[in-house]
Amino acid sequence: MSSIFTKIVRGEIPCYKIAEDEKHLAFLDAMPLVKGHTLVIPKQETDLIFDIENEDYKNLWSFAQDVAKKLGKTYPDQRIAVAVVGLEVPHAHIHLIPINKMEDMNFKNVRLKLSDEEYREVQNNIKNS
Repeated sequence: MSSIFTKIVRGEIPCYKIAEDEKHLAFLDAMPLVKGHTLVIPKQETDLIFDIENEDYKNLWSFAQDVAKKLGKTYPDQRIAVAVVGLEVPHAHIHLIPINKMEDMNFKNVRLKLSDEEYREVQNNIKNS
C-alpha cells in the first residue's frame, strides 16, 4: 500500500513543493510545528531511513542539506533543526524545522493551521531565497 508521501510524489495529492530532483522531494509539512517546517523524502518508498542503500542515503542527506541552506537564508535568525522520527508515515523522511529554542521542535506542540495563502507565501520565500 502506498504511503501518503508516495501519493504526493505521484501527484495524486497536492503539496507545497520547495525543491525536487530525480530522486528526492522537499515540501512544506501539512501540519507544521512552525512556519517553514519542511519534509525531505526519497521518492522511492522506503519505510525506514536506515534501510536506504548507502549511496542513496548520502544523496538524500546532501539534498536535505541544500534545502536546509535555503531555509537558513529564509530564516536567518533561526537555527535549522533536523529530526528523523519515522513514526507518523511509513516512508523515510527528514524534518527540517526553523527553531529559536528546543521547545520549537517538540512534536507534542499544537500544530499550526496555515491558510493556502500563508503556505504559498512561505513556499515562495523559501524557493526564492
